[in-house]
Amino acid sequence: MPQTGLMMRKSFEAIMRTGDAHGHQMVKTLGPVSITSMGIGAIIGAGIFVLTGTAAAKFAGPAIMLSFVLGGVACTFVGLCYSELAAMIPVAGSTYSYTYATLGEIFAWIIGWDLILEYAMGAATVAVGWSGYVTSLLHNFGIAIPGTLAAAPGTVIKLADGTQTTAILNLPAVVIVAALTTLLVLGTRESSRLNNVMVAVKLTVVVAFIALGAGYVNTAHWHPLIPANTGTFGEYGYSGILRGAGVVFFAFIGFDAVSTAAQEARHPQRDMPIGILGSLVICTLLYIAVAAVLTGLVPYTALNVPDPIARGVDVIGLPWFSVLIKFGALTGLTTVILVMLYGQSRIFYTMAYDGLLPQFFNRIHPTYRTPYLSQILIGTVVAVVAALVPIGILGELVSIGTLFAFVLVCGAVIYLRRSDADVFRPFRAPGVPVVPILGILFCLVLMAGLPEDTWLRLVVWLVVGMVIYFGYGIRHSTLRRSGVKGRGR
Repeated sequence: MPQTGLMMRKSFEAIMRTGDAHGHQMVKTLGPVSITSMGIGAIIGAGIFVLTGTAAAKFAGPAIMLSFVLGGVACTFVGLCYSELAAMIPVAGSTYSYTYATLGEIFAWIIGWDLILEYAMGAATVAVGWSGYVTSLLHNFGIAIPGTLAAAPGTVIKLADGTQTTAILNLPAVVIVAALTTLLVLGTRESSRLNNVMVAVKLTVVVAFIALGAGYVNTAHWHPLIPANTGTFGEYGYSGILRGAGVVFFAFIGFDAVSTAAQEARHPQRDMPIGILGSLVICTLLYIAVAAVLTGLVPYTALNVPDPIARGVDVIGLPWFSVLIKFGALTGLTTVILVMLYGQSRIFYTMAYDGLLPQFFNRIHPTYRTPYLSQILIGTVVAVVAALVPIGILGELVSIGTLFAFVLVCGAVIYLRRSDADVFRPFRAPGVPVVPILGILFCLVLMAGLPEDTWLRLVVWLVVGMVIYFGYGIRHSTLRRSGVKGRGR
């Protein structure tokens, strides 16, 4: 076996030994209903509140409903693959940990670098959406944030006197990122009780919008359901549905959290498919309903805003309902930013532990016991990006980065079924290799629907990452220096 293959094998065996030592301590208490509820709470989030309007206005029109169907189908195949890896490799981590254990260090680095697009850029995307909602909510109370200070530079702002100007920066986005970064440095965490409250708030907002908004829908806004293509790929027509699916894929990010419950499922072989498929079906139906109501309330051409649900609620004309929905959306978005900032710092912490990043990212505050330097750096970068980059570009970057990570997850399942066929799997994805191949194909199709400049940004991002890996990571790798021990987490 080549040296790189040997190291990969030792890495996998080390993690499996860790799982043997600790994995059985988990109490198997979760049934299909609990796992489904967990999935709904993880999936309902920023995408539906932020990017639905943008995708409808620029790409799919009312057919954004079909884009959500495509995204849900892709997530179904990927989710089944995630569950197999989560059950087989019982480590607290992310796609980075799974890839490190299966495909090896260099692929793990690619995924870890790629996850910055999902977590850090995801946090920036949600922060821009948060800015739109807080601006709209404050407007209900007669407080006006100047448009020039609530959008990315270059964004055209219409003034009250009918003239136009351009924005300078998105200040509310900077404020929320700075505040949550401070909380994370000080060690503030979400309790399970707070998380349950946030889930309830998000679901209430979505269901209330659907239930009340349905009575105010103007069906004329749905015609034509699929606007004619402009002659450019991705601008309406069937290609617009595809591009819209790639953009709103952001709305499904978080479903992979369901896979981490595999070790605590009472009957994983039965409960995990029910939980994954059940949560995805329910959320997809909710997303379709929200998209239908939203495009029925507001002409799709007017939805290219950071707060599309707020725009739809304003059409209904009920001030109390408008405040309720905006406050609920704002609360849910705040939680999402917090989790993404937290997740990014922990991924960097893990990568630094493996020697692939400088120990700067691994340093713990003596009092607060948090990776404070890493958290501050991440918060600063996210705040700057949120202040300066439009939400459309951010959303596309997050989607393509996540889809690329999902391709490798599906590939890892196929690889392990051959290389480690004898390893015990508490949950086995059905129909391998068909299911992971379909997952790969659907992800690639959604990626293909994204603009060329988004692909170019991804390629440039990966090239920069490889330069860092070969310039620093490969020479400081814990795995390569330890030889026999592997990760030994």
